[in-house]
Amino acid sequence: MVPAFEQPVDVLIATDRWEPSPMSGSSAGFSTGSARVDLDQQDGAVTVRLRSSGEVSRLVLRWPFPLPPDSLVLGDAWERTYGDQAWRPVPTGILPWYFLARTGDVTIGVGVKVRPGAFCAWEVGDGDLTLHLNVRNGGAPVLLGDRELAAATIVQVSGEPGESPWLVHQRLCAALCDDPIPARRPLVGANNWYYAYGKDFGPENVIADARTVVELADGHPVRPYGVVDAGWTDGGGAPGGPWTHGIPGLFDDLPGLAAAIREVGAEPGIWFRPAALTTVEDPALLRPGPRPVSEQPLDLSRPEVIDLVRADVARLVDWGFTFLKHDFSTFDTFARWGPGMSLDLTDAGWSFADRSLTNAELLVRFYTAIREASAGATVLGCNVVGHLAAGLVDAQRTGDDTSGRDWARTREMGVNTLAFRLAQHDHFFTVDADCVPATPQTPWEKNRQFLDLVARSGTALFVSVDPRSRTEQVDRDLSAAIRLALDGGSPGGIEPLDWLETSHPRHWRADQADVEYHW
Repeated sequence: MVPAFEQPVDVLIATDRWEPSPMSGSSAGFSTGSARVDLDQQDGAVTVRLRSSGEVSRLVLRWPFPLPPDSLVLGDAWERTYGDQAWRPVPTGILPWYFLARTGDVTIGVGVKVRPGAFCAWEVGDGDLTLHLNVRNGGAPVLLGDRELAAATIVQVSGEPGESPWLVHQRLCAALCDDPIPARRPLVGANNWYYAYGKDFGPENVIADARTVVELADGHPVRPYGVVDAGWTDGGGAPGGPWTHGIPGLFDDLPGLAAAIREVGAEPGIWFRPAALTTVEDPALLRPGPRPVSEQPLDLSRPEVIDLVRADVARLVDWGFTFLKHDFSTFDTFARWGPGMSLDLTDAGWSFADRSLTNAELLVRFYTAIREASAGATVLGCNVVGHLAAGLVDAQRTGDDTSGRDWARTREMGVNTLAFRLAQHDHFFTVDADCVPATPQTPWEKNRQFLDLVARSGTALFVSVDPRSRTEQVDRDLSAAIRLALDGGSPGGIEPLDWLETSHPRHWRADQADVEYHW
């Protein structure tokens, strides 16, 4: 059922235009004009290598892949999921990074190893399998010069008859990432986003939330995090930089705030948006291309921009913050959210200042700069490309925002991403399915079920607790879940049992027992 990846039937290349044309193939590789593609096989993996002295936009590789009509397929997402993950019949749309295919009681997994040189997506058709490799720079062809690009390394795993597709998914993720950052401690804490939404709060509110999560942890030896979420700088609810100071007259003393969070028993964390500016002093730092919002996107190809990012990260750490959440960088790079990225990622016709690097390489360099400057702080990426950030972030927000205003959104985003990306947990990074809110606008009888599931999972658990929502029952539920999460979750973790039939599983295995949730 698995193709011979070293022997594609078609290899196509798009140079200055988006539409590809065939390359000539031989036992020595594939070539056309100034470009050459080689497929190297080693230890069961196949690496796609590209050389070109001219412009290149993308490669397309195709293999025979006859699947029975009753097969089901599951893919991943470019960055976060948006309540849209599910097993689907063939033919599929694009499947970023990797996919699973299940026929009868046998599941296989196919994907590219993390941090490739291209944005990679699969497409399962009627009898064939296609791999698309976008090697553009911004919305224009890349100029590789005389270097070779390792565009992708293809890996496959095959399940045994009757083996759970969940276990095959885990084995595939482990095969795709050799170097995840080991979890140093359970990732548990509190922020105010889902009741404040970046407005009308000050240091005293942040300290109160940190004190609340410490009280709910009830003496647990692992300290939870108290996070200063968006809204501590000028510019609105989710502003860009600069990240040199807080709101004057309100967040004047960030080192003092970090110390105060630590004094009440929590570890201090902070949110920032490193790839955009609200206040622009040097327009030369900005990238060309689409700019649909007021925050102005930085050109990640410029060395001085990477130096700026490193300095921002080092400053936050010097202030005393041991947890850093960086946000919005995929949107700031491409001016699109995940569902709108498609194969082309961004609008055509613009490039970064340095056209010699692909979009994938630029983002990996950006994530690496943050990692290296973090000086041992825990780094969580939100709106990052998980497949490019694996091994460079401690944790990733794998789904779009939950909600402190609408329970249906928490169900749609939180439950879906936990079910369908949980296999990445500990194999790529610590999975963060987003916050569990406790707010007057949302039903606690629903939120508490999501709280219970996340706590059992051993993934990151962050809570947003509106002080007005606290009751004895809410506090009991929060305390039990926080302490379980600080213990590392349920022994053996959890597994969705009905995920082949629904995008929001109700039936889960936990502690060797079946647990049912009523979403």
